[in-house]
This record gives sequence, C-alpha cells and structure tokens, in this order.
Amino acid sequence: MFFITLQKKLKHLSTFIYNNPMKPSPTPSLPVVAARPEDAPQIATLIMEAMYHDCCQWFAGPHHTLADFHALMTRLVRSECSQYSYLNTLVCRDNDVVGICTSYDGSKLKTLRAAFVREALATFGRDFSDMDDETSAGELYIDSLCVRADHRGQGLARALLNATQERARAMGLPTGLLVDIGNPQAERLYLGLGYRQVGTNQWGGHAMKHLQRL
Repeated sequence: MFFITLQKKLKHLSTFIYNNPMKPSPTPSLPVVAARPEDAPQIATLIMEAMYHDCCQWFAGPHHTLADFHALMTRLVRSECSQYSYLNTLVCRDNDVVGICTSYDGSKLKTLRAAFVREALATFGRDFSDMDDETSAGELYIDSLCVRADHRGQGLARALLNATQERARAMGLPTGLLVDIGNPQAERLYLGLGYRQVGTNQWGGHAMKHLQRL
C-alpha cells in the first residue's frame, strides 16, 4: 500500500507536468517565496492533492475522515521538525497559497518522518514506523509539488522546481526523486527537466529509478 501511495504521487506529478508543459513555459506572474506557519492549512490542502485523496484516506484509516487527515497534515506543516514543515516548503501566493514544493535533506528523513509516524499513531492508531526510505543522504529530496488547478499553465511549477534547485545548490546538493521503473512516461518528463538516473532503489517492495538533477 505504501507503494500504491508513492505510485499515485508520482503519477499525479508526472500527469501534472504533462498537462502543464514545462517547456516552453510562460514567465511566472507570481514569485516563489518561503512558506510561513500561517500558510499551513493551505499547504496541507495542496500536499493532500499531490498525494491523492484516496491515499490520504488510506493513511487515515476507515474510522477517520479526510478532514481528520487534513488536521494532522496542518499540524505537521506548522511544525518545525517534520518532513512537511513550512520550513521545507516554497510557495507561490496569489492572496492564497496556490503552489507548493516541499523538499528536505535526505540525510534527515528518519528524524523528520518521526513526526508523521508519531502523529498517525496518536490520531489514527496506525503504525507506519516500518515505511521504506524514499531518500537518503546526499540530495535534497522533492517530496511534494502541486499547483492549484486554477493557476496551472502559468509556469509556476517550473518556477517552484527551479527555486528548489537553487536551494539545493546553496546546500551543495543535487535535487532527487524516485520514479517507478514501470512508468517510462514519467521518466521521460523528468529527463526533459534535466534529471538523470544515478541509481536504483526499492520502495514499497517495488523497483524504482533514482533520479537527480545537479
């Protein structure tokens, strides 16, 4: 099921890029800026869109709602020690937050993910402590990228990715992500954005290609 969740996240991201071409792209009308704690509810909404709601519901379990999961994610975004923290997120704003890219140092995955594991256990009674690792030391890992539907086609996704790439360069790291070996369409899209395969990985018991962009 973890694999299904990641598959849907990757499918969503690749479909988003495909339907909102990164090349050529209009000059974005909105700047990319650091997120703020008060952005947490809107960031949580976009992260959940990137995850797909059925995956969010699976994490919440049969006895809780998407609203419950949104409340949990809002707490994690507002936290300063979570993989979904506002500190790890760049946003585009048009009064409201309309685009997000959440990334973090791969070497900190276990420390950052502990907040999700702890919150999910306390809120839903579900233990996700045995999740496979999505990333490791040596890269700035892109976890979530989403632009609100009414602001797509404006170059915001490219701007968010490029700003994340600049953040990675300042840290002396490449950006990285995983793509399913069985999803060549997504791989072609990432390669077109400058990503290159640097290895393979297993996530959720499934073979993945590990891509990075320097």
